[in-house]
Amino acid sequence: MDVLSITPQQLAEIAQRNGKIDLLDVRTPIEYRAMHITHARNVPLDQLDPAALMQARQGASADPVYVVCQGGGRGRQACERFQAAGFTNVVNIEGGTKAWADAGLAVVRGKQAISLERQVRIAAGSLVLAGVLLGWYVHYGFFALSGFVGAGLIFAGVTDTCGMGMLLARMPWNRLGESAKACSVKQA
Repeated sequence: MDVLSITPQQLAEIAQRNGKIDLLDVRTPIEYRAMHITHARNVPLDQLDPAALMQARQGASADPVYVVCQGGGRGRQACERFQAAGFTNVVNIEGGTKAWADAGLAVVRGKQAISLERQVRIAAGSLVLAGVLLGWYVHYGFFALSGFVGAGLIFAGVTDTCGMGMLLARMPWNRLGESAKACSVKQA
């Protein structure tokens, strides 16, 4: 499926011209809390229901839905889900929230957290190291753990879909309690 994409600068121009846009941030709540685009509302990718979201858009169904994540990959996946559900008026933001902030556009900053991408690198590295150490000191069969993680990383790179990332996104430390939503608007 071809996913329509625009740059952060183009989205900023559209938002300024139209006054209001429907911008979905599909990152985890913790990533969203750390920094998000002023106009964005958080709908994590693992909770995305395109049909329900489109049905809730009273009178705005002709307007595009803009989708953003950290770097563009999860946003593209969300757009593909919308398209698979029959909704084609969706647009991915190239480079995601990072590109938006790097362009100096307004963001809302809150409590910082470890990004999902860093969590994946930490978990994968830890599993590879554990597999090597256990394989060396306990039983050679544990080397298979390192091979399994390596194969998973290759799969993630080829398909741009990370099973470990999806699993980590569901962990309690990547969820927000209802009381933690205080943020302030700042320039990137």
